[in-house]
Amino acid sequence: MPLQKPKHHPKFSKSDLQQVEEVLRRRTAPQVQVQRARLAKLLHSEPKIDNMEAARRLGVHHQFVRKWRRRWATKGFSLEDESRPGRPRAFSP
Repeated sequence: MPLQKPKHHPKFSKSDLQQVEEVLRRRTAPQVQVQRARLAKLLHSEPKIDNMEAARRLGVHHQFVRKWRRRWATKGFSLEDESRPGRPRAFSP
C-alpha cells in the first residue's frame, strides 16, 4: 500500500524558527516543547516528508506528526498546548 502524501504543509516564519532554535538550546525546556520544536525544524528543512518517515526519524507516533502538522498549517505556529475545557487547576504544575 503506497503512502499518502501529507495534506497539510505548514509554513514557518523567521521568528517561528528563532523560537524553535531557542527551545532546542535551552537545557530546561519541557520535553513536549522540545519534541514539537524538533518536528518543526524537520518539517521546515524537508516540507515534503511524509508523516510516517518524520515519526520514524524523531521516534514519535505518526499521529503526533499529523496532529501538529495540521495544527500549524491551519491555526498558526505555537509550541504550547491549546487551552482545555473544564475546571481550572487547583495546584500549580
